[in-house]
Amino acid sequence: MTQILKNNIISFIDFFYPLFSRFMPLQTFRYAACGGANTIVDIVMYGVAYNFILHKHDVDLGFLVIKPHIASILIAFCVSFPLGFFLMRNVVFTESTLHGRVQLFRYFLLVIICLVLNYIFIKLFVEQFHIYPTVSKVLTTIIVVTFSYLTQKNFTFKTEAENRQVD
Repeated sequence: MTQILKNNIISFIDFFYPLFSRFMPLQTFRYAACGGANTIVDIVMYGVAYNFILHKHDVDLGFLVIKPHIASILIAFCVSFPLGFFLMRNVVFTESTLHGRVQLFRYFLLVIICLVLNYIFIKLFVEQFHIYPTVSKVLTTIIVVTFSYLTQKNFTFKTEAENRQVD
């Protein structure tokens, strides 16, 4: 089932690649497509969580109160993390020679760093600059995605050739 899903996703993305082949390599195009799709899922989930699940109310855990714009990041994460790892590992960085558990650990570290960056920028944009939370999420995403791409390409899903160049 996973192989069929993987092949269907790759075929769908690669169908559109000829339109962009002059501008970027295939891997970058796949990253943009998968990352873009996962980012859209993340933003939609953030908006759904903020507006419809949490109804813009604080989340009181008894020992900690979390603002809705922060809690929404965590809810969106529960969907975008597994989807993002699947896409990056099986569609974008298929030539990585690292073991799956190493990739997962590195991806998790990267995602935690990205969550911290999301927290910092969302808090800054919403609480200091008074920008609406969903717009703040979009601005934050632009910053975090740039960092994430560079890290995934050069650390999380390195290939054997890249490993030898570093040594």
